[in-house]
Amino acid sequence: MASSQMTPSQYPRPPRPNLAFRQLRGQRSPAEFAAAVRRAAREIGERVSCDARYVGRVEAGEIRCPNYAYERVFLHMFPGRTLTDLGFAPRASVRGRGAREPDDTPPSHTTSPAYGMGETEGAHEPYDPQNPYETHENDEESDVLRRAFMTGGGATVAAALGPIGLTFEAAAAQRPARRSGAGEADALEEAVRRIRLLDDRHGADGLYRRAAAPLRAAYALLDAGATRQTTADRLHSGAGELAISVGWLAHDSGRFDDARSHYAEALATARLSGDPGLEAHAFCNTAFLARDAGRPREALRAAQAAQRVARPLGSARLMSLLALREAGGWAGLADRTGCEQALARAHALYDRGTSDIDPEWMSFYGEAELEGLEAQCWSTLGDWPRAARHARRAAHLQDPHFTRNIALYTAELADDLARGGHPDEAALAGMRVLDLLNEVQSSRIQTMLAGTARVLLPHRRASEVSAFLERHASLPRTA
Repeated sequence: MASSQMTPSQYPRPPRPNLAFRQLRGQRSPAEFAAAVRRAAREIGERVSCDARYVGRVEAGEIRCPNYAYERVFLHMFPGRTLTDLGFAPRASVRGRGAREPDDTPPSHTTSPAYGMGETEGAHEPYDPQNPYETHENDEESDVLRRAFMTGGGATVAAALGPIGLTFEAAAAQRPARRSGAGEADALEEAVRRIRLLDDRHGADGLYRRAAAPLRAAYALLDAGATRQTTADRLHSGAGELAISVGWLAHDSGRFDDARSHYAEALATARLSGDPGLEAHAFCNTAFLARDAGRPREALRAAQAAQRVARPLGSARLMSLLALREAGGWAGLADRTGCEQALARAHALYDRGTSDIDPEWMSFYGEAELEGLEAQCWSTLGDWPRAARHARRAAHLQDPHFTRNIALYTAELADDLARGGHPDEAALAGMRVLDLLNEVQSSRIQTMLAGTARVLLPHRRASEVSAFLERHASLPRTA
């Protein structure tokens, strides 16, 4: 329902400091860092007039997204990172705001997502248990959801998601809509399973747009009500799990803002229905997203919140995965001790084995995923040999039908080998990933591979590296 009142995000807010960029400057003064930026620009044929004042504006958060010349220079200076990793806002979130300021001009006002405050010390805790509905009081969130429900292509996806889509059409055609029963709950749960199966095999890029439409169907079913409380509980759980699945597809295809919105929707649904399992799952994915988006402190808080909620559920495997999410947060904060302690806890919990109370959505979490997530932690900490060992083991252990994960672990291996000084082996691993990209569509994996290619550029005279770079350069560029 529309409201005439201003939401909190509509009020002007001061810029949020870019702590990630400040950390990358290290011990250099702003003037020294500006000189390094100008040198890097010359290396790639760009011309930027970077000075200490510009660096200060970036670190103060006044420049939310740099212009394209600065973007190319920054990505050249920090291979393998994205603008989000450098603390900038996605370009799409900056364009169209206010009076359409130039990309490197401070906007007249800034807005901040309703869910989470980034890495500023002392910022508002985004997981306030006293205000679980704050994520729904933002008109911008609704706009993101409306955009997500735009239709996409893919007959295979449409056929796979048919049951819940047809349910929505039937429900929407009735005025007033009839109350939902067990059949609708069954269809919703089946849609979640099918989305996960397709993602395991083919990756997220071709799925996201089509998979978002059933999410609207799910919440229409909730609005219609249910004939029994048990059915209502199933619908809430199914809608929340579907929101997480669609959020993951957005996450894996590089749409971080959309993913954040979907995870927030799932979290609010969990709290409305009092479902701790769903709440733990939403926090788990939020932690993973925050880590990938360069917000390690938020990743840590979300993982710890997930463990508090999940502990009474009694699933050792779930607690193991959540400990790995925590380890990723510690790694992002460069806290090796905290990371090692969380990893040890994850292994100990994993060794307790499976049980009947493990959530259905955790079917992906086996020894290969454990090894893969640990590899990511060591990579974040800069321990490339150890990261490569775990990534290699992850790719070897993965069930063959999880094609996307095999590609992911092998891409991790290629990057770790490249950064660890083994360009020939890295190129061979990269070639294996390129072979798998015929079956897998994942922007996340393609971004990792692009970072590896940049790291390997200085070794392009080696035959293996040259072959990889040439083939990688021929890939069609994703939008």
